Amino acid sequence: MAKPKTQPRAAAWPADKIERWPVDDIVPYERNARLHSPEQIDQIARSIREFGFTMPILVAEGGTIIAGHGRLEAAKKLGLDEVPVIIARGWTDEQRRAYTIADNQIALNSTWDDDLLRVELGNLGADEFDLGLLGFDSKSLAGLLAAPEQEPEPAPPNATLAERFGIPPFTVLRAAEGWWQDRKRAWLALGIQSELGRGEQLIPNGGG
Repeated sequence: MAKPKTQPRAAAWPADKIERWPVDDIVPYERNARLHSPEQIDQIARSIREFGFTMPILVAEGGTIIAGHGRLEAAKKLGLDEVPVIIARGWTDEQRRAYTIADNQIALNSTWDDDLLRVELGNLGADEFDLGLLGFDSKSLAGLLAAPEQEPEPAPPNATLAERFGIPPFTVLRAAEGWWQDRKRAWLALGIQSELGRGEQLIPNGGG
């Protein structure tokens, strides 16, 4: 008799209590590979000033940051004495180091629905909300808010060449039409014979 399959047990919640710690008690991880430019720190600081400190800094039991280096620098820039912290209890050193990488990389793996994002940005702009608080630079915002380019509709499969190209291509011009005959007479006046204008005789009579 086959043994019943057991569902994998979810990991216990190692960080489920928010505490307030003095900024000076929090230690940046010296091998944190994620870089934060001064411009990004400014963005985080502006976000905290507008919305509050909504995402605590994750630290190991000894106070070393696992996730939240940018938030700590923004807190210092704002002159905060305390910040919200959650402690990852019971993690091994390998888990702590691995999560420092995973927390940043996993967030990079998501994408935007450009159509929905454009609508949301447009609505916020119409409500006169400061779009600079959203983390996009001005060039990116301009591109997102621009109307998407309309692709030309494909021609029906049975469309004529004239319908596909907008004008009749040379190969389907009717030589019997009046304007074509007028042009031919103008060529003849210049010494050009249309029936000889092929192959090697491409130069008007009298040409050097």
